[in-house]
Amino acid sequence: MLVLGVALAACGRPGSAGWMRARVARPHADTVRFDAPASAHWCVAPGRPGVVLVGSTGGNGALVLLRWRDSLAPGEWPLLQRADTVSPAGAIVGLRFVVATVAHGVPLDSGTAAVTRVGSVLSVRVRGTGLEVTGESRPMVDLTFEAVALARDTVPCTVQL
Repeated sequence: MLVLGVALAACGRPGSAGWMRARVARPHADTVRFDAPASAHWCVAPGRPGVVLVGSTGGNGALVLLRWRDSLAPGEWPLLQRADTVSPAGAIVGLRFVVATVAHGVPLDSGTAAVTRVGSVLSVRVRGTGLEVTGESRPMVDLTFEAVALARDTVPCTVQL
């Protein structure tokens, strides 16, 4: 989905105060919930600034890529599809979770991300839906990144199709 190996490796390092909480309500199935340590990094892609937030634990995890034209402003951001190269601002969101021994992936394609920023600390609340990669269902996702300090390092954030 996104090339973010450096960001994923940084997740959950000791001293990281940020956390992520996910709730996935799947039609006709049990709701999946998980918490994980989280990190946030500035990221660069050709001609487009961004911030990537990542939280993962075991086989469960989530990624939010925020991109903008002028600034990382607080407020409601639209959810974008990962291949969107036209929209100037928005959030690209992907989620992975495991039920029993089966991995599920959900790129969100509708909803909003509410961004709050206090200095270099971010909080992001995502509410949306997306079609599971397997095409089985369209779960409702409630995802929160809370009090995640923005690291000083920069990672690549190139979308791969």
